[in-house]
Amino acid sequence: MHKAGFVNIIGNPNVGKSTLMNAFVGEKLSIITSKAQTTRHRILGIVNGEDFQVILSDTPGIIKPAYELQESMMDFVKSAFDDADVLIYMVEIGEKELKDEAFFNKITNSKIPILLLLNKIDRSDQNQLEEQVQLWQEKVPNAEIIAISALTGFQVKEVFDRIIELLPESPPFYPKDQLTDKPERFFVNETIREKILMHYKKEIPYAVEVDTEEFFEEDTIIRMRSVIMVERETQKGIIIGHKGSALKRVGVESRKDLEKFFGKQVHLELYVKVNKNWRSNQNQLRRFGYNQS
Repeated sequence: MHKAGFVNIIGNPNVGKSTLMNAFVGEKLSIITSKAQTTRHRILGIVNGEDFQVILSDTPGIIKPAYELQESMMDFVKSAFDDADVLIYMVEIGEKELKDEAFFNKITNSKIPILLLLNKIDRSDQNQLEEQVQLWQEKVPNAEIIAISALTGFQVKEVFDRIIELLPESPPFYPKDQLTDKPERFFVNETIREKILMHYKKEIPYAVEVDTEEFFEEDTIIRMRSVIMVERETQKGIIIGHKGSALKRVGVESRKDLEKFFGKQVHLELYVKVNKNWRSNQNQLRRFGYNQS
C-alpha cells in the first residue's frame, strides 16, 4: 500500500509555518525571518518514503491585503483549501484569532482532516498551554489539536506520523527523487531576499523583488547574475549603501548560503534596478510569479 497527498500549512504571519515545513523536509526551502510577510509564494516541499509521498505546501501568512502583491499572496492561501488532503492550521501560544474571518469560517466548516498545531509551546507554562488548548477546542471543534515547538523539534515527528496516517492511498504525484516544484533560480531569489529582510528596515524589504537573470552551472561552479528590484531611487541608494558596503554584505551572505544549498562553489553578481510601483503592476506581478490567473 502506498499513500500520497497534499498537506497545506496556513496561519497568521510569523507563527512558524516555514520553520515547520523545513523541519519536515530536512532542507531550507522556505526563508525564515522575524519579519511578517516573509513568505510570498506557495512553496511545495516533497517528503518521500518507501510507501508514502507527503507534498507539503507553505503559504503566506494570512493578512488583509493592502495592494496588488498582497492580493496575489492571499490567492495562494485560498488555493491551499482547494487541493488539500490534510490541512495544517498553525497558531502560536497567546494567539486568539485568525486575521481574516472568511478564512476562519472555511477552516471550521472544512470536511478535510485538520491538524491544529499550537506552536512555540517552549515559551509557555502548563497552565497557559491548557487554557490555549481549551480555547482552540471550542473555536475549531473539527480539528485535532497537537502542541509543538517547530524550532526545537518537539512533537514534529509525531505530527508527521499522524499526517501519514491521514493520507489517502495513492501512487506518488511526483518523481520520488524530487524535493520541490520550484526551479533553482527561485531559491537563489529567495535566499537574496532573506538577507534583505534581515538587514534592512521599515519599507525597504517589502519594496524589493529579486530576479535571477543568469544561472550557468559548470562542473565545479555555478555562475549567477541577480537583479534586486526596488520601487524608488532612494531605496536603490539604501540597498547599495556607502561605497557599496550594504550590497556587498547581502552578496557575501547569500553566496555562502547558496554554496551550502547547491553543494558547490557559487559566483554571484548582484545589481540593483528601479522598477517603479511593481507591487501594484499586474504585468510585473505575473512576471515574478504572482497573479497566476
